[in-house]
Amino acid sequence: FDLKRRAVDVIIEERDPDEVIYVGSERIAPEGVSVINPAFDVTPMKYVTAIICEDGILYKEDILNFRG
Repeated sequence: FDLKRRAVDVIIEERDPDEVIYVGSERIAPEGVSVINPAFDVTPMKYVTAIICEDGILYKEDILNFRG
């Protein structure tokens, strides 16, 4: 979590497609299906209402005030 980082600066890690093609040893996707499996993404602030974490809820207004 970095409030100074811009979305264009974030490198999205691409994970192994098998992580979503299989559950355990059982294939759940059809043969030949194309899969992308990003490890995380970047959510623009306009879509964020709050961030919920182990210490409580940070509402959008709190986050924007924290940014300054």
